[in-house]
This record gives sequence, structure tokens and C-alpha cells, in this order.
Amino acid sequence: MRWKDRPELKPNDRARLTGTVAGHANSGGHIQIMISGELFLAHRLIWKLVTGNEPDDEIDHKNSIGSDNRWDNLRQATSAQSTMNSRRRSNNKSGYKGVYWNKKSRKWETSIRMGGKCYYLGGFDDPKDAHEAYVEAAKRLHGEFARVA
Repeated sequence: MRWKDRPELKPNDRARLTGTVAGHANSGGHIQIMISGELFLAHRLIWKLVTGNEPDDEIDHKNSIGSDNRWDNLRQATSAQSTMNSRRRSNNKSGYKGVYWNKKSRKWETSIRMGGKCYYLGGFDDPKDAHEAYVEAAKRLHGEFARVA
């Protein structure tokens, strides 16, 4: 989104702002834009501009990049679906989404959530095998919102 020419601004401000990218990234990486003293998230503004409607729930970025507001990267999603599309956590020690080390069993274990329930997928000697089980379950349970990395 870019600022259009705004006649109410001083000539120098008009020249400086017209055509520049609107807004800035917030701490979560989403672009926010100040309009008439009120902050708006760019992806929600884009949804409303394109569809003519307020989003029913959340707007999910398919590639999980909050600043990538291309129309083909946006989709409506529930909070749960948006969570399914989240990236591997930064504190993950296995290197694979959904895979963790269990000291007690001395195995790489994996589980997945769906519909408020946690499904244990098993314990494995190799984290790659645990990840394969996670990927299969994510594709089956999360469908288009499955993110496996």
C-alpha cells in the first residue's frame, strides 16, 4: 500500500510522502498504518478493500511472513488455523517442527494438536523419523494450513 497525493498536506510533505510505502512493521512483523490517528493492520485493510467486507476472523499469511501482504498470500482463517500455519519455534532443539526430546523415554517424540486435543504420534530413535510422522499427521489433520517447517 502506498500513500496517494493528499492536498491537505503542506507542499513539502506532499512531495515527500506521495507514492511512498504506507506504514511500518510492528513488533510482530505485521505492517500497521496510521489513518486519522487510528492504527490499522495493512492485511486487514487490504482484505476489506478487495472484498468489500470486514474479515470474519483472522487474516492468515500463507507463507507466515507478516509483512507480505500480496493478495494471493492472504486468506481468512480461524485462530486455530492460523496457529497450524505457524513456523517452528525459535527455542526448538530438534530442528524439526513438532519434534522434542523426552529425557525419560530417551526418544525423539512428536505430537500434534487438532480441535483442542493433543495427539501423541510416537517416540523415535531418529528425529527425522519423528518429523516424518508429524508431517503426515499435519497434512491429514491441518490440510491447506499445514506448515511442517
